[in-house]
Amino acid sequence: MAQPSNDTELTVEALASLFPVSFPVPTPSTHPDLLTAADIHREEDLLRNATSFRQWWTSIHSTKEGLTALQRSAKAPHSEVVNERLGQLATPIARTALQRLTYLFESALVHFPVSFKLWKAYLQVRMNFVLGRPVKPKRAGGRKKFPEMREALEDEELEALTYEGGLDPVVGWPEWKALVALFERALMWLPNMPRLWLMYLSIFSHPHCPPPISYTHARRTFDRALRTLPPSLHGRLWPPYLKWAEGKGGETLVKVYRRYLAVDPSITERYTTILLSDENPSPRPLEAAKLLLSLARKAARGEYTSPEGKSPYQLLTDWIEVVEKYAEDVGLDAEEADEAAARRQEEEKKAEELKKEQEQPAGVNGKLIRFAGPPTVDGAKVPPPYDEDEDPRSPRKLDIEKIVKQDGLAVYKDQAGRLWSGLATYWTKRAEFDRAKATFEAGLADVVTVRDFTQIFDAYAEYSETLISGLMDMISNAEPDDEDAAETEKDLDQQMRDFEELMDRRPFLVNEVLLRRNPNDVQEWEKRITLYGDNDEKVAETYTKALKTINPKKATANYYMLYVNFAKFYEEGGASQTAAPDLESARKVMEKATKVSFKTVDDLAEIWCEWAEMELRNENYDEAIRVMQRAAAVPKNTKINYHDQSLPVQARLFKSLKLWSFYVDLEESIGDVETAKAVYDKILELRIANAQIIVNYAAFLEENKYFEESFKVYEKGVELFTYPVAFEIWNIYLAKFVKRYGGKKLERARDLFEQALEQCPQKHCKPLFLMYAQLEEEHGLAKRSMTILDRASQAVADEDKFEMYTVYIAKATANFGLPATRPIYEKAIEVLPNRQTAQMCLRFAAMERKLGEIDRARAIYAHASQFCDPRVDTKFWQEWNSFEMEHGSEDTFREMLRIKRSVQAQYNTEASYLAAQALSSRQGGAQAIESEHNGASDAMAAMEREALGTKGPSFVPSKDRTTIQQAEEEPQGNADEIQIDDDDL
Repeated sequence: MAQPSNDTELTVEALASLFPVSFPVPTPSTHPDLLTAADIHREEDLLRNATSFRQWWTSIHSTKEGLTALQRSAKAPHSEVVNERLGQLATPIARTALQRLTYLFESALVHFPVSFKLWKAYLQVRMNFVLGRPVKPKRAGGRKKFPEMREALEDEELEALTYEGGLDPVVGWPEWKALVALFERALMWLPNMPRLWLMYLSIFSHPHCPPPISYTHARRTFDRALRTLPPSLHGRLWPPYLKWAEGKGGETLVKVYRRYLAVDPSITERYTTILLSDENPSPRPLEAAKLLLSLARKAARGEYTSPEGKSPYQLLTDWIEVVEKYAEDVGLDAEEADEAAARRQEEEKKAEELKKEQEQPAGVNGKLIRFAGPPTVDGAKVPPPYDEDEDPRSPRKLDIEKIVKQDGLAVYKDQAGRLWSGLATYWTKRAEFDRAKATFEAGLADVVTVRDFTQIFDAYAEYSETLISGLMDMISNAEPDDEDAAETEKDLDQQMRDFEELMDRRPFLVNEVLLRRNPNDVQEWEKRITLYGDNDEKVAETYTKALKTINPKKATANYYMLYVNFAKFYEEGGASQTAAPDLESARKVMEKATKVSFKTVDDLAEIWCEWAEMELRNENYDEAIRVMQRAAAVPKNTKINYHDQSLPVQARLFKSLKLWSFYVDLEESIGDVETAKAVYDKILELRIANAQIIVNYAAFLEENKYFEESFKVYEKGVELFTYPVAFEIWNIYLAKFVKRYGGKKLERARDLFEQALEQCPQKHCKPLFLMYAQLEEEHGLAKRSMTILDRASQAVADEDKFEMYTVYIAKATANFGLPATRPIYEKAIEVLPNRQTAQMCLRFAAMERKLGEIDRARAIYAHASQFCDPRVDTKFWQEWNSFEMEHGSEDTFREMLRIKRSVQAQYNTEASYLAAQALSSRQGGAQAIESEHNGASDAMAAMEREALGTKGPSFVPSKDRTTIQQAEEEPQGNADEIQIDDDDL
């Protein structure tokens, strides 16, 4: 083959004359330079061992390595532009290498035509020379064995091969054809090898692949591969097929994806993204919208799960976004939508009429009748009927308004704001401004949450502002002689008025939303009334509507206040107070309110009380009394349970304490004593009185000088109530009685006190005992007063005994002198807890010191010492120390110190102290604790061992505290010990 002399002579025709290189198959007879002298030995071996695959494979491999080394050392004789066109075949050595390898492979395939290994190596060699050297991108991690199609497409993108030095499709067209023919031969021998198919299909995605191969031939080859290979291997063919279709785009992309989606709809979302991408020169918004609508409906029925994790509402939102962006291409215009709605209404009417006409029995003569449709198996899912809105092949546009209402608003009621805004935006994009405004208004009148309302209102306001801004731009850019300028100014003025009205309506619209959400919200109705201000007509209308709308059993708090405020509205002459007061209308409102079934009896009672107060404000005192008499009318059957919810509130009203309390206050204010007493007696008769009613009744009688009757009321009260309520009544009753009679009716007072104390709990009897003792002290006998205090010291609660003994001792001292308190102190020491015993002992010792009984005082100190820890009760030990310094001797002082150490040792055996000491020793603080308790006492201990021969306490041990262990038993008594008998104590 002739070689061009230089680059100036290299035209496309000249370069094309270099090819084909590998076709027809080169042989030594057609290409004398195909074999060299060194290849003779190889050829002879192959002729002798023609059936040895190993011999052929070794020869091919060694020849390939030698030719590769020669190619690396060879230099291209042409310019870079020419080298780019020729690729791997730019050098004569490379072309010769291709011919030699082709000769070897073809010769081997004559003997081994069905060898996959040989065919694969041959095809790879030919591909490297034509396509260029492949560069495979690096990837971290492994691949799934059976990935889903979405993941398979992503892997296909990540692992897409790039080539260096591919052959130009124009210059090397014969070589490209030869490569394709070679693949066809290989697949003729090995049609079921998926690897060969994948290698074949990969050349169609090469950037230099000639158009005659990369379009129609490629599509037919992909289809032939799908027909040839079993379905289990189709998962390996579809990813390159779909990626190839995405690269070609247009009708090819649509056809291929539709074929695959008919089998596996999992990549529908990817397909819609491709249809609407900016890189797509011919987007298909209608098909994408129908596919998204179909996915949203299937997901709502549970028949589809988004691979991207999108919910049914998110899929519907994607559909709405497509509708908003491509409004003209996707949806019907206003007239077509109205016609479609009219047709639907007619069809629904006909269907209802037909259904009524076809009401027939299910069977005749025992045989079932099947009216229409094919027979179905029980439990089998019936496929949904054909819907043209979901068919991507149908050119019919969508009725957006119907779809939004049926598939959006009817299903996703909590997302109404986004749906209404999307529908209004759709009409705006189609320049149907009146329809868009009507949609916004319908949305504001339909939503039930503030969030949805805010979303629609903000979109509505933005729409109005945009429209106003557009009209202003039109006016500013209009020419002076433009006839449409005046019309535009009128439209602008109207839009401005509408916008201002919208802003003024916002509080009312928000209130309407809240009332739609809960029409029984009393507070929102009151807010609406407040919004109308002085507009009496609207206020009255709102009151009337609220009272008709609210269900009394479901109303929120203070429902009765609507009736009360409505009555005040008429009473005060309207909200503006400019009209004449209409008391009759107010009474009609209150009369109507008394017949309402409120949730609680107290609400009905409030109505009656407010009615009476209204009459009082208008100085109709007799009418107010009559109103309360009507309200407090007692039925014949008074055994009705006040808390019986099955009965209406009107039947339980007579047992409302709130009603009777207001009634009795009214009688006390404007009635006489007898009528007030009658009301009080009726309250007691119905047994609904509380302690406050008893106290008020008695105070009312006392004010009117009915003292004995007031005392009888107190006695009724203590019979009605138990403790602790009865204690409060007794406390007031006894104080009033003593104040009234003093010592005149002493026996009666004593009986009352005894009666009060008979069942009085411990925690409440202390004030009664003190009052009783004071009565005896002032009007009776002192000895009897002491007896009462003695009883009190035993009857009161433990926490009050110390205080009671203190009072008892003080009274005994005042009446009988200090010596008479000794038995009281002794009894107190026996009864009181340890800590309070120590305090009482200090007082006892102080009293003995006053009397000069030093030995008694010392014995008391010794007895109290067992209750006082020297580390805590330092005050006690300081007082004993000062006592010994003043009145004791060296021996008594040493005895005091010995007792102190013994008590401290006794407390040191407590578990809590031992645990603390052990912890301190582990932390290195044992020496500090030891020095704290034993320091400065060793010398005194030595003195004690010299002077005393005994160890142990010389006091009476505690009744509830015992020492854990005594150091030693007493061998002998102390000669100097003071002997104190029990009589002396």
